[in-house]
Amino acid sequence: MALQSSAIRIRNYPAFDSISLSEVLSALSFALDLTEGAVPGHGLRSCLLGMRIAAELELPSSHLPSLYYALLLKDVGCSSNAARMCQIVGGDDRAAKSAAKLEDWSKPHKPKLSTLRALWKIILPDATAAERVVRIAKIGVTQHQNNKQLITLRCDRGASILTKLEMGQLASEAVRSLDEHWDGSGYPFNATGESIPILARICAVAQHLDVFATERGPQAAIDVLQERSGAWFDPQLVRIATALHESNDLWRYCTTLDQPESLNDTRQAVLDLDPGSAHRLEASRIDQICEAFADVVDAKSPFTYRHSIAAADAAFAIAEGLGLSQERIQLVRRAALLHDIGKLRVPNSILDKQGKLTPEERRVVEEHPGLTRRILQRISAFQELAIVAGQHHERLDGTGYPDRLSAKDLSLESRIIAAADVYAALSENRPYRAGLSLKEISTIMESMVPGKLDPDCTVALIAAAAGWKTPEPESRYTPPLRLEPKPVRAETDMAIVQLRA
Repeated sequence: MALQSSAIRIRNYPAFDSISLSEVLSALSFALDLTEGAVPGHGLRSCLLGMRIAAELELPSSHLPSLYYALLLKDVGCSSNAARMCQIVGGDDRAAKSAAKLEDWSKPHKPKLSTLRALWKIILPDATAAERVVRIAKIGVTQHQNNKQLITLRCDRGASILTKLEMGQLASEAVRSLDEHWDGSGYPFNATGESIPILARICAVAQHLDVFATERGPQAAIDVLQERSGAWFDPQLVRIATALHESNDLWRYCTTLDQPESLNDTRQAVLDLDPGSAHRLEASRIDQICEAFADVVDAKSPFTYRHSIAAADAAFAIAEGLGLSQERIQLVRRAALLHDIGKLRVPNSILDKQGKLTPEERRVVEEHPGLTRRILQRISAFQELAIVAGQHHERLDGTGYPDRLSAKDLSLESRIIAAADVYAALSENRPYRAGLSLKEISTIMESMVPGKLDPDCTVALIAAAAGWKTPEPESRYTPPLRLEPKPVRAETDMAIVQLRA
């Protein structure tokens, strides 16, 4: 049965101030796995593998917290290059990223057959064979340029977010240098040998081990690691990983992927390694993390570069206008910041599509609120927040998704998020239209009352928005097409927002 939010506050959930940094970040690492098309739990397993290698290396204890959080957050910048990856391959960015981790892309002039096969499955899926061959040839010619651009976007963004989260310079630089290679063939700086930060070298080995082990088995992971020793990877770390593998001390909680409870065991093992487990988060720190992950979600598409922040601002204004307590306003704002975290699994070939979605594409889109809920429910104090965030596409008349809930099932907090999400989506540029004016937005939202949106929430939002100054467009993204304002068609735009807000 679908979870309902109308009565969830009666439950005795843990307080927000009872959670640790590792509990929050280990849960949110599942969202980062979505971005890369990784097997769920990749961040957790990489953390276990990296920390075991560090222990054998006798890494200074003062470095362990930085390594721990760098391993959990190593992919936090990955959403920033999703749109560019989609543009390069003309297809599913998540599939392209997942395939790239299993291939050697450092030698485009000598591609392996497996590399060409992987590309063929992804490149321009609706194009002719000739068009796909031309695109593959172009990718080969521009590979180094593309690699540098994609990895620089990812690593700079990741390091910036770790700095924003106050993780320290060691952790930030580990993420920035994650894709450097021992022989200097990596990016973004072509650093070599011991000039690459030791934490980055450990993260790179740990990441490789999990990617190959989950796809091809532990022995294959070790075999390729040894093959690339001295080229991609630090030879000393390769020897340590090999020795741990041979002594059966490397893979515990990292290989039982077919058992549902195994992820819980893996996560608990990660939490047991937490170097700061006694530290409980203050409210401002939780807000900081929510804002950082909102940035991760919004960076995935040039059309959503401030959507989560805009939705949070709108939700805050509604909640304040309706006279909610500070505690409820705080919950609403955090839920709005994180409401689209499940959308990290939606390929940009769907998110940025200009035309009508196919039934299969609609199905993928409609899964994202449920993913949001399941990711956030991994945090003990986020149980109510998870339900509220996961209901942002539900509608009062039962026509929403994913659970087709109706008015009696939806709390005021859920109704606030739904209205805020619609407002933010309508105000933004999208592949299929330019952002709308407040007058146009009001026309559409009022047509959704009372059937789909809550009247009180809608009135409070439009009243608040009338006093807002329209923000200047940010220059960090250039939309891939020219968007012209179109006449408001309330029925058509309402249907689009219902699905793709």
